[in-house]
Amino acid sequence: METKLFNLKGQEVGKFDLPEDIFSAKPDSYFIHEVVKHYLANKHRGTACTKTRSEVSGGGKKPWKQKGTGRARHGSTRSPIWRKGGVVFGPKPRSFRQYLPQQKLRQALVEALSARAAAGAVLAIENLGLEAAKTSSLNGLRKALNAKSVLFVTDKMDKNFRTASRNIADFGWCLARNLNAYEAMRSEKLVFTADGLKALAQSVKEAK
Repeated sequence: METKLFNLKGQEVGKFDLPEDIFSAKPDSYFIHEVVKHYLANKHRGTACTKTRSEVSGGGKKPWKQKGTGRARHGSTRSPIWRKGGVVFGPKPRSFRQYLPQQKLRQALVEALSARAAAGAVLAIENLGLEAAKTSSLNGLRKALNAKSVLFVTDKMDKNFRTASRNIADFGWCLARNLNAYEAMRSEKLVFTADGLKALAQSVKEAK
C-alpha cells in the first residue's frame, strides 16, 4: 500500500510504502467503537461531587415547632427540599476506568490505522527537522495538508518543529509508541515519518 510523501515545504516528493501488516487489516467498526469508548472513559476524571444533607453546614436547629404553626413540619433547613439544602442521589467522586487486554488495544490500533489508510487519511513526511523554530516555515505544509486536524507521528519530536507548530491549532504530535486507536480516529489526517513508522511497527510487534 502506498501513500503520498511530502517534505516540510508541503511539496509532494514521491510515494511511500506503508507496512502491510499494520495498514491492510479489515476494520470492524463495532470493535473500534468499543475501544474508543475505553479510551474516552479512562480520560473521564470522575471528580464531580455534591453534598448530601449530612454534609451541608448548618441546619442543626429545627426551623419551627412541630405543631401549631399551620405550616408543614420540618426538621432541618438543610433538607433537600429547602434552598441551600443537600442534594439527593447527586454525583460523588468515582473511577470510570475500564480495562481491556493489550492484545485488543493493539488490534484496535491496527484496524483503526487500516481504516484511515483506506480513506486516504494517512500520509508520510520526510522528516520533522526544522532549521529554525518559526511558524511561518510551516505555512506551505499547512496549506498542502488542508485539514481541520493533523496528527504527526514520529519516533522522537524535533524541538524546533514542536515550538513552530505550537501556534497552529490544527497541528498536533504524538510519539509512535504512544499512538492508540482513539488518537488515530480523532484526527482528520495522520502524517508519519519513516522513523515513526519503524517505531510503530516495533511497538505493535512487542505488544503481540
